[in-house]
Amino acid sequence: MPEFHAEPYLYLAGLTHKAALIAWGGFYFRVRASDRAWKLVDDSDLDHVHPPRRESIGARSEPYGVARVEVFDEQGSLAAFAETQTTNHVWISGLRPDTQYRYRVIVNGEEWASGERRDWASDSGRQGLFASGRAYDNRFRTHPHPDERAPLTFAVLGDFGTGIRKPVRPGRHQKEVADALEATVDRNNVRLLLTTGDNIYSSKTFLGIPIDETGDEDDDWFFTFYQPYRYIINRIPVYPCVGNHDASETEASDDREQLLDNFFLNERFFGEESAGRASIGPGLFYRFNYGADIEFICIDTSRQSLLFGKRFFLHPNHASFIDSALPAVGAGSSDLNSIQPPGWRVPFTHHPPFCAGPMHSNSRSMIETLVPLFKRSGVRAVFSGHEHNFQYSMSDGITYVLSGAGGKVRRGPLSDFASARTVGWASEPHFLLVEAGSEQMLITPIGKLGPNREVAAIDIVGPSGEAVATPIIVPRATRSLD
Repeated sequence: MPEFHAEPYLYLAGLTHKAALIAWGGFYFRVRASDRAWKLVDDSDLDHVHPPRRESIGARSEPYGVARVEVFDEQGSLAAFAETQTTNHVWISGLRPDTQYRYRVIVNGEEWASGERRDWASDSGRQGLFASGRAYDNRFRTHPHPDERAPLTFAVLGDFGTGIRKPVRPGRHQKEVADALEATVDRNNVRLLLTTGDNIYSSKTFLGIPIDETGDEDDDWFFTFYQPYRYIINRIPVYPCVGNHDASETEASDDREQLLDNFFLNERFFGEESAGRASIGPGLFYRFNYGADIEFICIDTSRQSLLFGKRFFLHPNHASFIDSALPAVGAGSSDLNSIQPPGWRVPFTHHPPFCAGPMHSNSRSMIETLVPLFKRSGVRAVFSGHEHNFQYSMSDGITYVLSGAGGKVRRGPLSDFASARTVGWASEPHFLLVEAGSEQMLITPIGKLGPNREVAAIDIVGPSGEAVATPIIVPRATRSLD
C-alpha cells in the first residue's frame, strides 16, 4: 500500500505599505513502499487523502484548521496577529511602512512548515521529495508609504512555467533561472517580482492537443511555481499578468480562474475596480504603487480564444481603466519632470508591441492602440514576454524590454530588426533585475548561476552582432511630448 506525504508551503501572497496577505497550503504525494517512488497526488484524487479535500492550496482551498498568524518586529516583539478558521490565508494589518518583519503560521496549535523541508530533487537516479537541509526564512519588508519617494529594486520573469519535474534539458531551464533569481533576491534586496505571463504551461499533449497540466488545477502548480520559487514567494510578493498559455487562446483549457486563485488576485484587488485601480472580467487589469515614485500597470493582451475575439485591452469593459491608468500628462511641458505622481509609470504585458522573431513579430493592435497611450502618459519602460528570448527596442524615447526565457529558450535567429526597432538581443535563459531610482532605471538580464554560484548578466548583441553593454540605462527625463 502506498504511503501519503503532505508537504506544507508558505506564501507572502500580497503586500502593501501597511498590511501583508499571508497564505499557507501544501501538496500531497503517494510514496510507493517497495521502491520509495514519489507521485504527486492529482486534485481529482484528493478525496483519498485524510481528511479528504478538493483543493490543497490557493485562496479557495478548504481550511486546514484553526490558524493564527503572528508577525514580529526586528526586536522580536509581537507587532500584529490575525486568526481564522475559514480560510488558509489572512490579511495582517496595522504594520508600519518600509519596515522589516518576521512571521509564523500556527495551525491547530502547531507551526506550519517549520524545520527542515523536503524539496523535489534527484537522488541516485530517483526523482522525489528529499530532505534539503533548508528551512523557511519567513521575513518581509512592507512597501514604502505612498507619499514617500523611494528607490526600488525588482525582478521581471517571463514565460517560466515549463516545470521542473525532470532534470534540466536542452531548451528548458526553469530550475536554473529560478536558482539565479533566488540568489539575486538575496544579494540585491529585490522587493517584488513581476511576471510577463505564460505562468503555467507544462501541459502534456495528445496529437498536439493539451490534455493535462495546463494550469487549471492546483497540482499543475507544484512543479511550475510553488516548488521552483519556494524560498522566494514566502518573502516577496508576485504580480502576474496573463499570457496566451494562461488562457484558452493557446490551450484547450482556460487557466484564468486558477490564476486568480493561486495569485490571490481577488483577495488583493477586489474593491479596487470602483477606484479605477483594477478591471477584472473578462481579462485581468490592475495597477499598484510602490511609494510615491513608481506605479505598475498590468495590461491583459490575451484574448478569449485563438480564432475568436479581440485582445482584452480592446474590450469596452476596460476602456475607462486604460484611459485613467495611461492619462495624458505634461501638456505644454518640454520634459517628463513635470509628471507628479508618479515619476515612473511602468506597464507590463505578455505580448510585446515590438518583436524581431524568430517566431513572433510586431503586434499591430498594440502599436495602434497602446503605444500612443504609453507615449502620452510619460511611460519610459515597458516589460513584456511571449517570445522565448531577450530583446529590447527603442521607439519615441520608450524602452521596450522583451523577457520571455524564464523557462524555455528559443534559439532561432532574429531577422526583422528594423521594424522591431531592435537595439539588442540574446537567446539565453534569464530574468531581469531592475533598479529604479529618481533619475534613471537600470535593467540587467541575469542568466543562470556560474560555477561558484555567482550572478552575472547574459551577453547581448546588436542587429549587426556587435556587443551591447549592460545594464540598459533608461533615463526618467527628458523628451518632448509633442
